[in-house]
Amino acid sequence: MSWFEHGTSRIYYEESGNGDPVLLLPGITDSIANHALLRESLTPKYRVIAADLPGSGRSEPQPRKYTATYYEDDARSLVALLQKTADGPVHLVGYSDGGEVALLMAVQAPKLARSVLTWGAAGFVSDPTGQLRDGFQNVVDHPTPPWKQYSGYLVATYGEANARATTQSFVKAISAIIAAGGDISRSKVGAITCPVLLIAGEDDVFVSNALIDELAARIHTVETVEVEGVGHDVHVARPQWLVHAVLDWLAKH
Repeated sequence: MSWFEHGTSRIYYEESGNGDPVLLLPGITDSIANHALLRESLTPKYRVIAADLPGSGRSEPQPRKYTATYYEDDARSLVALLQKTADGPVHLVGYSDGGEVALLMAVQAPKLARSVLTWGAAGFVSDPTGQLRDGFQNVVDHPTPPWKQYSGYLVATYGEANARATTQSFVKAISAIIAAGGDISRSKVGAITCPVLLIAGEDDVFVSNALIDELAARIHTVETVEVEGVGHDVHVARPQWLVHAVLDWLAKH
């Protein structure tokens, strides 16, 4: 276990295995502890650098004050981490917000990225009815049925006050991004020079397949995969499938 400080962030990360380096990034409020199967499956052939995003898992600050630039800020912090810890180009593997950050890392430091694989990331945020933001805004105090399990996880993991501050700050940041047009990396991904694989659950309420298609159309070397019958958390619904997909992708690149 190690720590890396960059700007206002203190990033917790763990390294395991030997071979070509792979950076694994969980989502917001997620943790590398929740991706043990994938990490263990990669370590026989790869050097895995698994890092919690700032404000999530064991990384700091907590609670975090999210801003409209937090995706790019996090990408810069993770690029700095790899510049310290990795020799040569790195495979970037990320889920949800971790995937968004991985795409921006490949934009910011193209020579550092050997390939990018994401699931639950589309380079753009859209919530025309406000339903998703309402869900996050009330997830701690008034969770509706689809959010109750997530509410329990947040409170048990971060404590009620921290969870409330984190989710409400996140909603403000996402609202600001949407007000500015919704772009996270869509307008920038044309600068990515490495191969990219975009995985999306058929029933993902956060990332529609239309958004994935619009992102893919802007990337020069891209593949897309739709996983039938699952939502945002492909690693939970189809863990073995995802392991094989990641291993196959890394072996090809």
